Amino acid sequence: MMQTCAAWLLKRLGWSLVGVVPSVPQCVIIFAPHTSNWDFPIMYLTKIAMGVKVNFLGKHQLFRWPFGWFFRALGGIPVVRNENHNVVVDSIRAFKDNAQLLLALAPEGTRSKTDHWRTGFYHIAVGANVPLQLAFLDCRTRSLGLGPLLQLTGEIQTDFARFRQFYQDKQGFLPELTSTIQPRQHG
Repeated sequence: MMQTCAAWLLKRLGWSLVGVVPSVPQCVIIFAPHTSNWDFPIMYLTKIAMGVKVNFLGKHQLFRWPFGWFFRALGGIPVVRNENHNVVVDSIRAFKDNAQLLLALAPEGTRSKTDHWRTGFYHIAVGANVPLQLAFLDCRTRSLGLGPLLQLTGEIQTDFARFRQFYQDKQGFLPELTSTIQPRQHG
């Protein structure tokens, strides 16, 4: 019932669903571009419409009273970003401890424009040896959903080239806030 209602609502809002839910028990799902507060409710409706159980990491402030219970019920896992917690190691451990886990992340890590994507999602997928599912929202075509399921090579520049190729024509709600699809350049 909820799945049908979510699909109907997305259609009424002018969105079309694309892709097929992967038939894998574990994967990291990345969603891009992430440029607006509207991304979360639209992508959550997509998750319901596609009938998939997904967990996500979110900044810990979302999990405070009065809405903390709500975000946890949606599958949220709070992350304290300003402290020295090893989210990558904890996430890899979660994959090892759970036979069924689909973990969704926004690789930009923010709705603001940046010159790079964070690489935690990448290190989680490689470290847990799970595939990476590309998910998207494209305001230009009013389509959203799932792209390819990738096995990562472990060569970060090679894999990021694949991400750029897929996301290059996807436009968020605020295209001027789209981040550059490359890992942070150190040096």
